[in-house]
Amino acid sequence: MRLELVDVGELELDGFDRVLSPHAAEVLHRAERLGRRELAGRRIWNVNSTARGGGVAEMLVTVLAYARGAGVDARWAVICADAEFFAITKRIHNLLHGIPGDGGPLGDAEREHYEGALAPNGEDFCSLLGPGDVVILHDPQTAGLIPLVRAAGHPVVWRCHVGLDVPNELARRAWTFLDKYVMQADAYVFSREAFVWDELDPARRFIIAPSIDVFAPKNADLDLAMADAILTASGMRNGHDGATAFRRLNGNTGTIESRARITEDRPLTAADRYVLQVSRWDSLKDPIGVVEGFARHVVPHSDAHLIYAGPDVSAVADDPEGALVYAATRDHWEALPAQARERIHLALLPMEDAEENAVIVNALQRSADVVVQKSLAEGFGLTVAEAMWKARPVVASRIGGIQDQIEHGVSGVLLDDPVDLLAYGAAVVGLLDDPSRAARMGAEARERVRERFLGTHSLIDYLELLERLI
Repeated sequence: MRLELVDVGELELDGFDRVLSPHAAEVLHRAERLGRRELAGRRIWNVNSTARGGGVAEMLVTVLAYARGAGVDARWAVICADAEFFAITKRIHNLLHGIPGDGGPLGDAEREHYEGALAPNGEDFCSLLGPGDVVILHDPQTAGLIPLVRAAGHPVVWRCHVGLDVPNELARRAWTFLDKYVMQADAYVFSREAFVWDELDPARRFIIAPSIDVFAPKNADLDLAMADAILTASGMRNGHDGATAFRRLNGNTGTIESRARITEDRPLTAADRYVLQVSRWDSLKDPIGVVEGFARHVVPHSDAHLIYAGPDVSAVADDPEGALVYAATRDHWEALPAQARERIHLALLPMEDAEENAVIVNALQRSADVVVQKSLAEGFGLTVAEAMWKARPVVASRIGGIQDQIEHGVSGVLLDDPVDLLAYGAAVVGLLDDPSRAARMGAEARERVRERFLGTHSLIDYLELLERLI
């Protein structure tokens, strides 16, 4: 079988009674009771293109575990394809964000390869489906499976996690490639209203904002001593050795065993303040702009360092551009003046153990003085919500779902122009120079996430969607 079947854990929802208001907790448990009744005897399949690396995989890990905890038989499958397939789907991904990407074609040859790669995945997947099963397919990589699943007699939802506030001709080019598949879905889900394609039936579209799991290793509470020990054990900085035991999603205990690979002139110490961006090595995340803006406009005015942390590029199968973007960023770093280069650190985080990786990110975010997400395009920005939950002040681009998360000047700072490096630097320095303002923003940010972006919100929305679909 070409498909990879991912083990899905099971998490109880009772813990959310401690973080939700009584009214919100009652809404959650009412939805849970409804899900148990309406979805009994059905399997809800999710299919995407990778089990690790990127926000979609992270969300599926916990949303599906909570669904199982709510009595829903949630399953997860990952497609398998060759490098050419992923080059084509990365091209589509970039076009959906309104940028040309590698500039390659999306013609008959690309469609033939795309469908050819998906055909055996579809055959394998449909052989797993039983009566009453419902399928949720995620992003462009799986859209071509929609006709195959429908032909097998199963309801199918297409979930698009990316989009553009004001679509251009590049985005429409991607729609033209995908719409013959997407139009056949029983429902389509987008992260925000602006992302919905013009041609799609309004009666079949749903808006579900992404969310985070505050109990997962990525977001679970860590005190500063524990965070320091994790950063030391993972090689992120010199510090104090200490216990690094963390609780895994299945209840077992894990420890930090792997070390990050870091490009730097000297290691960070526990005394160094730092600004952080955690992102994949993707041109849309603008790692070179983050580095250059910090070198030009933060280094001369502050003693803070910058950490740009992303996954080890050898471990993310569905992103063929990752290694190239990392190499270009490293080349740019090497060309910086020594004074700036010493204050900037490029980290490849270990990916062999997804929960270990998550705990390292957690420690990085909790110890950061300012968190940045200077993306050029963004569907939502999970790292923004993660940092906000940890009460960190965030500087981020006013694009996509980020502008739904942050109230400018209240729960963070929004940059009107993502390529304005001077404004980016000034926003960062302003927060570094005013810790009390930064702390107020961080407190407001945490409450904003509690009200709008916890995993319980997504679970309720999906249960409502499935109830209507069946």
